[in-house]
Amino acid sequence: MSKKLYLMRHGETLFNQLKKVQGACDSPLTTLGQEQAKQARNYFRQKQIQFAGRYASTQERACDTMEMIQPNSFYTRKKGLKEWNFGFYEGAPEYLNPPHKSGQESYGDFFLDYGGESVDQVEQRMTTTLTQIMEDLEGENALAVSSGGALFSFYLKWRQEKDRRPTFSNCCILVYTYQEGQFYLQTSIDPGK
Repeated sequence: MSKKLYLMRHGETLFNQLKKVQGACDSPLTTLGQEQAKQARNYFRQKQIQFAGRYASTQERACDTMEMIQPNSFYTRKKGLKEWNFGFYEGAPEYLNPPHKSGQESYGDFFLDYGGESVDQVEQRMTTTLTQIMEDLEGENALAVSSGGALFSFYLKWRQEKDRRPTFSNCCILVYTYQEGQFYLQTSIDPGK
């Protein structure tokens, strides 16, 4: 049976607004971030999409987004859905992020030397967590709320040559089908547009 994963980024946070590096550290949703979550909630309602399972990163920004999208609904918090840990760069201005090395699309293993994670580590824990979620899912659709870097790492692992690169804006929704242990990107949705 084919299942669908609706993998979302949280709404805009204070650190997003201030252009600060935000991985393992956390900051609250802004008014705009709350509005983005409500737009995602309206999208799911209009499309009449029901979820057999709901999951969020353990970070406040993801939980708050989930609670606005699915108010009064049970969800499970998963550490494996947390944002990329940027080590000593946490909370620093975004302009201090390193440039990508030639031929790379991400920061690779740069943050390992600064107490953070590599793109491979983030991809592996996201894949492990999301695979378990989909294997255990008793129904058709799952919703998972995470963060931009984690979504991008997961995307790099599972993208196909034909895939059009999605935007990773706040509250974007990446829709994957899951079959026989594999994830296939179907579409990306920006409910605010």
